[in-house]
Amino acid sequence: MPSPFPGMDPYLEEPILWSGVHQGLIGCLRATLNASLPPGYVADVGERLYVVQPQRGIYPDVVIVEYPPPQSVMEQGTGGTAVAVADPPLVLTVEPEEVREVFIEILSLREGERVVTEIEVFSPSNKTAGSEGRQLYLSKQREILASQTHLIEIDLLRRGEHTIAVPLEAFFQRGIQWNYLACLHRGGEGRRYEVWPITVRRRLPRIRVPLADGDPDVVLDLPAVFNRCYDEGAYARRLNYRREPPMPLESDDAGWANTLLRERGLRE
Repeated sequence: MPSPFPGMDPYLEEPILWSGVHQGLIGCLRATLNASLPPGYVADVGERLYVVQPQRGIYPDVVIVEYPPPQSVMEQGTGGTAVAVADPPLVLTVEPEEVREVFIEILSLREGERVVTEIEVFSPSNKTAGSEGRQLYLSKQREILASQTHLIEIDLLRRGEHTIAVPLEAFFQRGIQWNYLACLHRGGEGRRYEVWPITVRRRLPRIRVPLADGDPDVVLDLPAVFNRCYDEGAYARRLNYRREPPMPLESDDAGWANTLLRERGLRE
């Protein structure tokens, strides 16, 4: 059963679900690309590993609790005098969590598996101010933008900091409306970007995926990728469309979504 929304389903932005959604999108992206890439190229999964510090609160931490044994309030000191005893503390051992973020790399087999294009689907950690995940991603972003590698960024999360390479002011200055974004920067093209603004009312775009010099772009069908991820994740069974999405929609979009869900029999 497909999502009731024409494009990105805002109910999938639920933090508890997003890890599975992200993994599913990456797997479907790799399969879709490998079915359409010409000979001499292959799509593979790359990864970043880092440790989330306990105070960040982006991902749940592992906490080991040691409960103190019962103890009397007073005990006998020297000379038989009663002295106060310190209350035993509750001892917490908080273990930071190792986070694995995956992305897509398109490799040129003719060039010793050189990475020609990287495709990133943002996670909450990439968009959370001050987080290790954001700092690592922005460092990688700067490195790729200064290289000959092509970079595609897909942002399907409304919550969080603006993260794609195009400055936020560029959208405001042009009056562009969007809920989600896809962006392509071709290696070596300076500050030129190809951008697909996406609203919750529109289908996801079919975007260009550049390869090595001399080879034509491949078209990546994001609607097909998303639909496959939605079906394989059985999200139609898991999402409760009777309530509001985890991040509320703007008032006009909320009214539109309410009508849409009623028409599909998912809300009374």
